[in-house]
Amino acid sequence: MTRRVRTLERAQDLPLPRDAVFPFFAEAGNLEAITPPELRFRFVTPLPIAMRAGARIEYRLSLFRVPFGWTTEITGWDPPHGFVDEERRGPFALWRHEHRFEDIDGGAATRMRDTVHYALPLSPLGELAHPLVRARLDRIFDFRAAEIGRRIAAGAWTTHG
Repeated sequence: MTRRVRTLERAQDLPLPRDAVFPFFAEAGNLEAITPPELRFRFVTPLPIAMRAGARIEYRLSLFRVPFGWTTEITGWDPPHGFVDEERRGPFALWRHEHRFEDIDGGAATRMRDTVHYALPLSPLGELAHPLVRARLDRIFDFRAAEIGRRIAAGAWTTHG
């Protein structure tokens, strides 16, 4: 049986120009700040990380209280328009996350788009867990959107370090 690839799409409008938005996401260290605390996210790769095509990032986190390692590789790097990260080792059979940044309002604001293509391991048994996994992914991206909004509103929109 072939694995089932699913897609998660999100968009968020940010009241900042793309040149102010992209550097935050290009700084890998900021990922921890926009990840829910219950995931216990921590970097294994020492910071700072030189973001570019081919960069590999290792981290540890917990999902459903199960700790695991995850390695992603930056497979596309196109500042300030976006980048792509793909799982090389981790909990998914497939994980490809495209981050796109588009000018809106004549360049005064940015539309941030996330498109994640993912597949669960252990097909077809893994499919039984999909409702739980999808709900968790939705909560993670909801937290991320809220935290990004909170940081902008608080004037705390800076890069790591």
